[in-house]
This record gives sequence, C-alpha cells and structure tokens, in this order.
Amino acid sequence: MISKDIVKEVLELASMIKDPHFRAISYARIGYELFLLRNEEYKKAFTKAIETTRQIENPVIMVKTLIEIARYLGKAKIPASAKVFRQAFEMTNAFPNPIHDELIKDIVNALSELEMYNDALFYAFEIKDEIRKSEVLLKLLVSYVNKGEIRKAHLVLENISEEPWYSIAAIEVLKAHLKREEFGSAIKILQSLKSKYWINEAMKEIAIYLKNYKAPKATFEKFVDVALSMSDELSFDALRNLLVGFGSSGEIEFVLRILRKMPLNERIKTLIELSARIIENDQLLRELILHLDKEEFIPIAKFLLTKLLEKPDKRYTRVVETIGARTSNEAILVKVVTFLAKVGEYNKALHFAHRVTDNHLRSLAFGSIAVNLLKEGDIDRAIDTALEVKDPKWGSWLLGELLVKILELAGSKEIKDDLEKRANEQKTLWKR
Repeated sequence: MISKDIVKEVLELASMIKDPHFRAISYARIGYELFLLRNEEYKKAFTKAIETTRQIENPVIMVKTLIEIARYLGKAKIPASAKVFRQAFEMTNAFPNPIHDELIKDIVNALSELEMYNDALFYAFEIKDEIRKSEVLLKLLVSYVNKGEIRKAHLVLENISEEPWYSIAAIEVLKAHLKREEFGSAIKILQSLKSKYWINEAMKEIAIYLKNYKAPKATFEKFVDVALSMSDELSFDALRNLLVGFGSSGEIEFVLRILRKMPLNERIKTLIELSARIIENDQLLRELILHLDKEEFIPIAKFLLTKLLEKPDKRYTRVVETIGARTSNEAILVKVVTFLAKVGEYNKALHFAHRVTDNHLRSLAFGSIAVNLLKEGDIDRAIDTALEVKDPKWGSWLLGELLVKILELAGSKEIKDDLEKRANEQKTLWKR
C-alpha cells in the first residue's frame, strides 16, 4: 500500500512541470500507476490531466495530449477513454493534411496498442491520403490475422487500394488460410495478386507451408521451383573464417593489416564476427578497439555496446571507457554512459554525460544515470542528476518520466528500463 504522503508529493511535483503538455501526460501516467496501485487518487490525477490540456495553446499539441491521456485511461479500463478519443478525433477535422491524417494515425495506433481494433478500424477509414490509409490498414489487418479474425482481415483487405501494401496484406491473409488448410481461399488470394514479385513471394509461402506440414511430394513439387532461389553473391567467407581464427588467438594487428585490403563492408562483417568471438576476453576487445580505423570504429563500437548492454558486467568498464575516450559521436557516448551507470560507475558515467551537447541525447545520458540511481533508492541524487538537462522541453519531459518511475518503484519495486524508447517516441512526435 503506497503512503498518502508519497502520492501527495508526486502530485505536487507534477504540478511544478512548466510545460502543460508534459504536465498533462505526467498526470495521466501518474493516474495509471495509482490505478494499478488501487489508490483512489488516480481519479484526481486523470482529472488534472484533462484540466491541464485547456492550458495548451497549440491545438495540434492539445490533440496529441488528449490521445495520450485517452491511451492511459484505456490502459486503466476506464470507459471515459472512448469519449476522450472521440474529442481528439473531432478536433482533427479543423486541420489540413498531412496533419489531419497523422493525428488520426496516432489515434489508431493508441487504440491498437489497447487492442481495441474495431474502434481503431473505425477511425482508420477517416484517413484521407490513400497511401497512408493503406499503411495503417495493413497494420490492423496483421492484428486481426494474429487474433484469428480472418473475416475482419478480409474486410480490411478490400479497403487497401495501394501497392505494395495490398500485396503484403494479401500474403498475410493467404498465410492465415494456409494454416487453416483453407487452400481454396489461399488460391483466390493468390489470383488477386498482380505483381510478379508478389506472386512469387506468395508461392514461396505456399511451398514452405507444404514442406513444413509434410504435404504429398506431388503437391510440393508444384511450388518448390518458384519457392527456392539461388544467390550468386561474391563471398569472402573462407578468408573471413581464417581471419577470425587468427584474431581470436590474439593476432589483432596482423588481422587488421590483412583486413585493410578488403572492401569496407566485408571488413566490418569480419570485425563484427571477430568481436563476437572474443567478447569474453575484455583485454583482447580493448586491444581491438585501440587499433580500429575511424571508418571501422563506429559500427564496431555500436555492435559491442549493444552486446555489452544486454548483460552489463563491471569487468568491461575499461573496454567501454576506451570506446568513450576514442569518440565524439554522441549517440555512442550515450551508450557508454548507460553501460557505466548500469554497473554503478556513476562518476565515470557523469564524465562522459557532460560531453553530450545534443538536448535529446543529453536527456538520455543523464536520464540513464538518474534511473539507475532510482533503482538504488537514491531519489534525491536521481532528481539532481536529471536537472542537469537544462533544455526546457527535454528537462520537463525527463522530470515527468522520473516522477512516474518513482511510483513504479513504490508499486512494484521494479523500474521499467524504457527511457530510450520513450525519448525516441517523443522526439518523433516533436518532428511532426
């Protein structure tokens, strides 16, 4: 049971968020978290979220905010979500394209996330641009197929007018019919395709299905010649295997000297394979990083940091520090900061975070440190770290995120590690 004092303090802190868009969304997220905690104050938080939207001057931002609030109401199974979605939809009528269609798409995406596919379909039909409508309908069709609602999938298919979305959708429905062993329906779908490429793709699906389900040989042979294809790509496989073997035995400089005679794309492939082979040897990894050329460094650094972040281990601290010391690429520096924060090296993480100047990436860098401090229960230091993001928009966004994560911590003792995903979503929204 969460204490009344914590709830009161979180709501008061939320009221201090300057940007009304972020304040409203923070209230909605807080309302959802309180709902999960079975705390009646969730009603107050959602009410404040709606009230705050009236302070938003930009009508497009207001619609986007209403959609987000409706999404959290829907996650909480509160019927009022339908009304808020409708309010957002009615406001879109005042906007020209492409703004109108983008907002409708946001509504459809939110409803799809809530698995309210019929409502999503209703709004999807309101999209004016046929290409954008086809894109959105394709996603809904896949959702219906995954749920086994093939009749609804056919309804959607009939309303997709543009290529290649119609053909992609048709093949999804075709595969569903194959799984049901409805071969007559699959053939009808096949006959509706016009492009030779997509006909071949459909026939591949049929051939694969018949093979996996051990269909009679005679039936399989009707499709196998079309389903299978051969590739004549130039291959460096033999040389790559040899070089990886040398590299994993410690001959890093020798391997790199030979690699420099190869095309860059093949060089990168080999270095990635070598990095994966020696990833348990942190000293050899560090030697490899120190000898990489500038054009090799970024893709290998990204690969290694992605792998190391899957299971952060403190013994790779020097490897990650070496990567950070060798680059000014701020996206890579964010990954360096994230790794160091996850293994508890906060001072080193802060050192690299201060090198990040881009507002979006800086919010990720300091945000990752703040989130890991929260996981250790150091709320004050986490908030102080977040305040290092001076940009008004990103600073407001990050503070809102931390407030919700404080509630996550109070409710489940586990904080969602989704800051980068949410930041990228927010950045996309701002670009529209």
